[in-house]
Amino acid sequence: MRDNWLSNRVFGSYDEIVDHCCDAWNKLVEQPSKIMSIGLRTWA
Repeated sequence: MRDNWLSNRVFGSYDEIVDHCCDAWNKLVEQPSKIMSIGLRTWA
């Protein structure tokens, strides 16, 4: 999430950080195949 949706940003407030983190989390949740691929790695 950090590399794709939260990097290179300057946040103006705590609420802005929380809003962006929630948006990033929701984007990740919409991609179950990506979550599954992370969990299926041999090192995980």
